[in-house]
Amino acid sequence: MLELYRHSLRLHADPSRVVVRPFHISWRSNGSGPSRSERLVQEVLDMSPGQARAQLDTVLKDFEARHWQTRRVFMTRYEEIEAQLGLDGGNISDEKRQLIGAYFCHEYSYAAAALMNPSAVPHHDQTGMPRGSLRVIMSLRAVGEGHISSIAFREGIITERCEMKLAPEPPFATATDTHGDENDVPEGPVTVHRHRDSTLSGTVIFPITAAQSNGLEDLRLCHFRHDDGSQEWIGTYTAYNGSVIQSEMMRTTDWRAFDMVPMTGSAARNKGMALFPRKVGGRYMMIGRQDGENIFLIDSDTLTHWDEGRLLITPVYPWELVQMGNCGPPIELDEGWLLLTHGVGAMRKYSIGAVLLDKDDPSKVIGRTREPILAAADQDREGYVPNVVYTCGAIRHGDMIFIPYGVADSSVAFAFVPIASLLEQMN
Repeated sequence: MLELYRHSLRLHADPSRVVVRPFHISWRSNGSGPSRSERLVQEVLDMSPGQARAQLDTVLKDFEARHWQTRRVFMTRYEEIEAQLGLDGGNISDEKRQLIGAYFCHEYSYAAAALMNPSAVPHHDQTGMPRGSLRVIMSLRAVGEGHISSIAFREGIITERCEMKLAPEPPFATATDTHGDENDVPEGPVTVHRHRDSTLSGTVIFPITAAQSNGLEDLRLCHFRHDDGSQEWIGTYTAYNGSVIQSEMMRTTDWRAFDMVPMTGSAARNKGMALFPRKVGGRYMMIGRQDGENIFLIDSDTLTHWDEGRLLITPVYPWELVQMGNCGPPIELDEGWLLLTHGVGAMRKYSIGAVLLDKDDPSKVIGRTREPILAAADQDREGYVPNVVYTCGAIRHGDMIFIPYGVADSSVAFAFVPIASLLEQMN
């Protein structure tokens, strides 16, 4: 029997987790007078000092306790409005500046609907970790108003005894931002920045380009090591604009600046791509699902262009007959590349299995689990999308595989699997 240790901790959707985001009001006039934004700003400028102070006090009473450095946020937003409208800030009081900024902000509950589909990587800072413990970073798919998906993060520590402790979330979350004219919707590669005073556990990456407008879905993180010894953290994700999907890549070396880079090539038109954490045989390698049913192996001479691959794994067992896909980047073991997979069976029930690929030639399948490692059952059945268990990335820690996984597209659970026990289940 496969040994599996489930942790008691669960993460759930939380409508109280909010960030302040820009509220966009039309900048352009309809040709017969000032724009809505100009009229709104003028209303504030026309207030007496006492009226402006009273209105600002009301706003701060409602929101100052809910957000980090609320006054600074309002002033930052005002400065953006000033630049857009060409205001003469030298003649506007601090109270009116903050009030103008408040009118162009709104709260967004980024994880009100769901929290799901995590992936994990070793943290970039292992300072002070006792022997046998590992600091980790997890990404989570957070779903909020309008069913828009964004990327949230949690930091934590796991031990060799299957213990786990998450770093506390700060009371205030902050969104990453980019630098540029908000009238212009960026296209192509874009870099977003974590706020200088925000922890990673309090940071959210929202869609910013037109291709991402309806969501950033299912980030699959890996700790990538280049041939020259340099390293970075790379995650593949699906950008969705409401009708078309596009595979993109998040890249960071310091977890403060994040490059969001569209991938090219025929394979990038599909979702669910997962990157090997290093080159194999001098080539970059990716796991994909190009036909929506089977698992493919793709290779490339560049990180961002991916064409058609080779068929690698097809459904065999009853629990995976509808379709298969990867559950995150392959994990390097002495025995080969461990690839977690998801399979869909009768009644659209999801399960997680595993295959072992040859270390030097990943096109060779050495073994695969006949039965699932995890399946939707009992506490893993009910939720927004029932009968689903799904992970976007596990990691090796000592003799264990640490698997964070989504439950019913509604919450996140955690499990540890001994590597030896897992390999024994393969044929």
